[in-house]
Amino acid sequence: MRVQGWSPAALVLAACLWRLRPGRGAAGMEKVIVGEAGRNVTLVCPNVSERASEVDWFHGDPGAVPPLFSSNTTLPKDARLSLVDNSSLRIGSLRLQDGGNYTCKEVLNEVAREHRVQLLVASGPSHVTISISPSTALPNGTVYVDKRDTVTFSCTSDSYPEPTMGWTSQPPNSTLETPPAVSGSSTVFILRNLSSRFQGNYSCSARNPLSGSSRTSTKELLVYYPPPLVPRCWAQTAQVGLMLQLFCSWPGGYPHPILQWTEEGQDLENSSWVVNATGTADTQVETLNSSRLFHGKEFRCVGSHIIKQEEVESTCVVQIKAPSLETEPLKTCFVGGTVTLTCRVTESNPPARISWLRNVSQPEVTIQPGERYLITQEGSISNLTVQNCSHSADEGYYVCKAENPVGLQEVYISLTVKKPVNIVGVVGAVVVLLLLGVLILSGIVLYYNQFLCLKGSMLRNQDSDDVFVLVDSEGEEEEEEEEATGNSNVHRVTALVNGNSTQTGYGHHITESDSSELPSEISAEEVEREERPAAQRQIVHFLAEMDGTVGGS
Repeated sequence: MRVQGWSPAALVLAACLWRLRPGRGAAGMEKVIVGEAGRNVTLVCPNVSERASEVDWFHGDPGAVPPLFSSNTTLPKDARLSLVDNSSLRIGSLRLQDGGNYTCKEVLNEVAREHRVQLLVASGPSHVTISISPSTALPNGTVYVDKRDTVTFSCTSDSYPEPTMGWTSQPPNSTLETPPAVSGSSTVFILRNLSSRFQGNYSCSARNPLSGSSRTSTKELLVYYPPPLVPRCWAQTAQVGLMLQLFCSWPGGYPHPILQWTEEGQDLENSSWVVNATGTADTQVETLNSSRLFHGKEFRCVGSHIIKQEEVESTCVVQIKAPSLETEPLKTCFVGGTVTLTCRVTESNPPARISWLRNVSQPEVTIQPGERYLITQEGSISNLTVQNCSHSADEGYYVCKAENPVGLQEVYISLTVKKPVNIVGVVGAVVVLLLLGVLILSGIVLYYNQFLCLKGSMLRNQDSDDVFVLVDSEGEEEEEEEEATGNSNVHRVTALVNGNSTQTGYGHHITESDSSELPSEISAEEVEREERPAAQRQIVHFLAEMDGTVGGS
């Protein structure tokens, strides 16, 4: 049951109510005493003479109420009322009902004097209680809230009269707008758009304005929030040894989430093939040996957060894959030149380690970068550059090897080292061959088509006197021999271009005197067929036909 408090005006009014009764003698000055409920208080009767024969105390005015206590009576020791120094009234375990006006009456030589005392009883403050809603309490009494919520802070206290109440935060937050101290049994304020800077201790203080007693209650507040995104997981090869490492990361939340790797629904952390399980605040790492790994196997990371306990758990999946390679199987390099062999990993999870080998019979011997070998890698592409190529040292097969905990893949590249080619000499030889081919082709064309050209010329120049003379070298030699012996038997064929009916001789024009010497029984065509090669006989035959054609026309 709550008792109505005293206002300052009521206190002033209560102090002024005491007045001397007419005919009762002068009263002492009124005195106000404040006591706290549950404690002891002593009401002093002022100016009491040591010769007083009796001292009586009244809870109110004498005569209106019976005496509360008298010096002539004796009370049990466990009574709340007692007399101190035969004049002062001591009240133990003070109650709110004990408050009010008290009168001290002393009797001296049958003359009574009265003294008035006012007792004010204050209660509290007690039971100062802080409530934060909505919130969840942890086992140690700390409460946490979701920063997405609107949070209401309230504080209540039992006190008589009503206390003065106010809020404070530690550490101090300049953005926190708490209400000023107010008089009342409760105080409330609201926070919106929470963030981590609102975390801390919130204190509510209540002060009794009558007794000056105060009491403070403190509650620690934590602002929780889940990670904004879904977990991210990936696989990689351990730095030492060919072991698989699974990483699961889910940052951005407070407190840190709980991460768990599973395989086919079973927890990996307690599996026999897990070498080590470590992690940081937001990342969980599982290290596995490669004995049970195979291409296409899946692992799942399950993440949970205290704010999302009733929501669907967030997950991510890792599928491991053996390496797969692409390359150019044939490469050529000139002596003294430079060539680059390229090897590209098209599929691998975790990323494969790429190495180059030169000696196929000893695959464990890898090529190390040096003066003649340069190895570079950009992402999944590895390049081996061979400088100053040598036929004896560099020609042959090279091996590109990609390996991860899931599997191993190798590809072979054949390198051929050639001597450099003289480009100027090659170009010159090609040009010479082309020119020679043109000349040969031109000669063949001219050889087989020259008589067609002659016929065309005669048709174009029928009125001209040009004469074509065909001479056989063997015939000339025979002619010379016959002329030397006097038995000249020369056959001549003369072709007139202008179409005159003149006989064709062999190397000469036949005059009228010469025509009488030719035997009548042998024609020029027959002699020509007997003494000339086949090609020349064809030519003579062609000219004879042409001559006949011209003569007939």
